[in-house]
Amino acid sequence: MQDLNVVEDDKLSKLIIGLVLDGIGMISFSIPLLGEFSDVIWAPIAAFLMTRMYKGRVGKVASALTFIEEILPFTDLIPSFTLTWIYTYFFQRK
Repeated sequence: MQDLNVVEDDKLSKLIIGLVLDGIGMISFSIPLLGEFSDVIWAPIAAFLMTRMYKGRVGKVASALTFIEEILPFTDLIPSFTLTWIYTYFFQRK
């Protein structure tokens, strides 16, 4: 029974962390010109964090997509961490 609680805690923790990281990624969108420059710094950090949060194939693919999403201008509104969480816990086959 304890293992189920650990899994649920991990699931909730990843959601909260993902929401915070998506928020950080979106903050740069609100600062004209400077925001797009900050994406050059944030994109590799976000990609690295994605690989740490999600292991295996999901982490690798999500990391690459997150990097692309963060580095391209005007795509900061896509919540890649939250979308990866949704995919992992609702759509991925176990």
